[in-house]
Amino acid sequence: MQNLQNFRDYYEILGVPKNASAEEIKKVYRRLARQYHPDLNPGNKAAEEKFKDIGEAYEVLSDTAKRSQYDQFSRYWKQKGFVGNKTPKQNSWHGSSNGRSTTTKDVDPSQFSDFESFINQVIGVGNRQDSRNGGSSTNTDPFRSPKTRVEYTVPKSPPRTPRRDIEARLTLPLQKAYQGGKERIRLEDGRSLEVNMPPGMVTGQTIRLRNQGINGGDLYLKITVEPHPLFKLDGFNIFCQVPVTPCEAVLGGQVEAPTLDGPVKMTIPPGVRTGQRLRLANKGYPNENGNRGDQLVEIQIVTPKNLTDEERELYEKLREIETFKPRADLIG
Repeated sequence: MQNLQNFRDYYEILGVPKNASAEEIKKVYRRLARQYHPDLNPGNKAAEEKFKDIGEAYEVLSDTAKRSQYDQFSRYWKQKGFVGNKTPKQNSWHGSSNGRSTTTKDVDPSQFSDFESFINQVIGVGNRQDSRNGGSSTNTDPFRSPKTRVEYTVPKSPPRTPRRDIEARLTLPLQKAYQGGKERIRLEDGRSLEVNMPPGMVTGQTIRLRNQGINGGDLYLKITVEPHPLFKLDGFNIFCQVPVTPCEAVLGGQVEAPTLDGPVKMTIPPGVRTGQRLRLANKGYPNENGNRGDQLVEIQIVTPKNLTDEERELYEKLREIETFKPRADLIG
């Protein structure tokens, strides 16, 4: 009997210990899938092969029944019967790939040309006859990568995992959440999607994308809107602060105020106070009916720290002639 080659150590491929939990295996697989995904490594054949290998390993180790059978029979790889001329006697085994009991039978490794064929038989992923006995050399193992030397035929009806909905989180800047439009997102499984986002999105909102989950399931995007340095949402109203000079505050007039639609001219009354709020109607955030709230502008009077000689001279003259006495009530 020839040495059994092509043994695939799935634990080594994923870089996890043999006692790793299902959750640990899933977490490592997702990380490796993102790292070696062909979309992120265009033209990199080594990355493409690695992507196939980790997918093959995950298919077996994520299935409880297949993992159990793989763990049970892969231990024979390094035993004497697989590297010498003496074949170990195998215990009888029960079961099939679908978990139902079958007729008891012995599996003799000497009937197989390599370890790959042996493992395929015991975990129920193939239905191969040894070509030495005149049978066909067909293998329906869906997990093995194309680089092996085994011949394959594609099954007419490949097994499908159940339809499943998935959830992802998407964080957007306020301006993008307000405008909506096309947004490209990348999912944990490596897929890249272009999504047409609705306008007026808010934190906590869920957007449903049909048929973008697992096997025709739906994808649910959970929206989070990032804080903005100028604007703060208060329901469907928007709050912001606008600084004005002492002269603008005293004399009033038009000043420029920022909005989500761009800067607008706003009229402030003479004698406006710090902290006073002015309202810009219909410049707030849109609701589900398309109606918009208001923008509340809080006035902040800001004094200059650096004055020219001319400015200082004028302020001094103003102080000499001004009649406004803000502290008159304090001193009686």
